[in-house]
Amino acid sequence: MPHPDPAPEEISQFVEHFAGVLANSGVPTMSARVIGRMLVSPTGTLTSAELAESLRISQPAVSGAVRQLLQVGFITRERIPGSRKDHYRIRDDVFPAILERRNSALAEWESTSRSGAELFGLDTPVGRRLCEAADYFAFIHRDLEQLIRSWRVDHPR
Repeated sequence: MPHPDPAPEEISQFVEHFAGVLANSGVPTMSARVIGRMLVSPTGTLTSAELAESLRISQPAVSGAVRQLLQVGFITRERIPGSRKDHYRIRDDVFPAILERRNSALAEWESTSRSGAELFGLDTPVGRRLCEAADYFAFIHRDLEQLIRSWRVDHPR
């Protein structure tokens, strides 16, 4: 028995809840809403006008979010034959891509913490605190990197 399609209001509630979860983890709010909406699009593509209408936001808000998502490579722009409008497609691997960006940040946090530990001296309270932070960031970075690699091996596109 096929699953019934959710009602438009249920879809909107899901998108807003999903976007809130992404926003709480550091994804800009409008970008999180666009990701959430594109994720539940049957085709994975939407135009700016469709995004604005379905999210009930202004065209400039959509434009800013789309520009940011294009810059970080979470969505792509494409033309559909016969259409003069740009269509935006969410990457199939958007979540590994998000975590890869986060993992790059962890490497920077580690490097910055280590340089701070050296600046203040490893034998000082500040230096020890920064060294422990650097060790933690290195640990998480290594494990997350391995998890992402394993995911890609197990789930090739």
